[in-house]
Amino acid sequence: MTIPLFPKPPIEAEFSDNAQIVLHSGDTLKFAETLPDETFRLIITSPPYNLGKDYEKKTSIKEYLVRQEVVINELIRVLKRNGSLCWQVENFVLKSEVFPLDVFYYGIFKKKGLKLRNRIIWHFNHGLHASKRFSGRYETLLWFTKSDNYVFNLDDVRIPAKYPGKTFYKGPNRGKPSGNPLGKNPSDFWEFMSEEWNSGVWEIPNVKANHPEKTIHPCQFPIELVERCVLALTNKNDWVLDPYCGVGSSLIAALKTDRKAVGVDKEESYISLARQRIDSFYAGNLKIRPIGKPVYRPTGREKVSQVPIEWGAKATKEDKRK
Repeated sequence: MTIPLFPKPPIEAEFSDNAQIVLHSGDTLKFAETLPDETFRLIITSPPYNLGKDYEKKTSIKEYLVRQEVVINELIRVLKRNGSLCWQVENFVLKSEVFPLDVFYYGIFKKKGLKLRNRIIWHFNHGLHASKRFSGRYETLLWFTKSDNYVFNLDDVRIPAKYPGKTFYKGPNRGKPSGNPLGKNPSDFWEFMSEEWNSGVWEIPNVKANHPEKTIHPCQFPIELVERCVLALTNKNDWVLDPYCGVGSSLIAALKTDRKAVGVDKEESYISLARQRIDSFYAGNLKIRPIGKPVYRPTGREKVSQVPIEWGAKATKEDKRK
């Protein structure tokens, strides 16, 4: 089932150059096979991780990658020659052994002729806790291009320089500004540390219970993460595709920046929710975490956690033993 959505006067209910948004509930591969060659400037997604979530069936890592490679073949076909593909994954864990999915995926994309431009680390502070290894607090986004000629709007995603007035101290440019007046390159380790954006790296919170964008989806994209990629790797009115769109965060990031969007997901409930969120976005009442908002700013009124009585008793016993 394909659901077209249009922010302006309705047009033909089909994927076309005039459409603004297309949502499809169904199989990603089958839908991709119907798309024309070199349609999208950006394909960005977070595929199923083979973790056994409600929307996926857990298989061996080998079977999982074989299945994904077939989909990737079609995605590369529909990607523009000067387009980008961003593939965001975490780790697959089996019996406490970690399998870095980005490493496994790299070989697939490289074999297809794509070129890796950045391996971006997305860091966050909340997630599942582990008892037999350190708790995972990051995921990886692989940015590939189809050729050496690709869209990259660095100025659209620059962050303020740490030392904006810094100058060259020697050489022919002595005394002249040493940085770009528009700010600095945010780097490929995205960790946002302060309100002034002066850390040089960004941290984007994952979508958990208290996040304003939280829905029923267990592994939801934060809109901000996609928005940065859309701004840097596409131009206005370009088509953006998310082949595993979930509840539509990637589509909203595209629409928010005046791009066009196509999303596919096999779960009808997610597609329905994506449509509701897009409707809310155009109505102006969708809650979105602002891009660049500080992760946490102490107010001085925080409650101080108390040490549990049991912990205190244990500590006393340990002291006596010493």
